[in-house]
Amino acid sequence: MFFQRSGLAKLHYGASDFTILEGGAHVLCAVTGDKIPLEELRYWNDDRQEAYRDAGAALEGFKRAGVV
Repeated sequence: MFFQRSGLAKLHYGASDFTILEGGAHVLCAVTGDKIPLEELRYWNDDRQEAYRDAGAALEGFKRAGVV
């Protein structure tokens, strides 16, 4: 496994992938504050460097940013 078992990770989000800057087990959803295990992370915004727990949270993030 490539991810550490505990703690908050620091990532850099790219257009189609992310780079782990500081190891950890999860990141926080920018909309809900929920913990997202790194192996379950599928949604993020590379412009705002935000992670989202699911498609609904990603849509809400775009709405809050005035993109949608």
